[in-house]
Amino acid sequence: GTATFYTPPYVPSSCNGFKNDGVMIAAASDAIWDNRRACGRTYRVKCTGGTNQVPHPCTGRSVVVRIVDYCPAGCRGTIDLSQEAFAVIANPDAGKVNIQFNQ
Repeated sequence: GTATFYTPPYVPSSCNGFKNDGVMIAAASDAIWDNRRACGRTYRVKCTGGTNQVPHPCTGRSVVVRIVDYCPAGCRGTIDLSQEAFAVIANPDAGKVNIQFNQ
């Protein structure tokens, strides 16, 4: 899959309204949204390579995120990470990276 990121504010979210879910969170694309059943699921996400000209975007680390939001049609990634979660796995300058992920 691919990962992109979004920036604060992270509330409200489509899963939890105005509840603050912290920053290790993500929005699910249609590929994993599963008609809202993705809400609350956790995924381990690891960068596997770049999708553009940014050299060596991956940090080699993985991150565990909780799905709290929906990334609507036109979402550029399989999973849209919070800016903080994306920065754990990749250089934010890359914007979009290839990933492995599992629940």
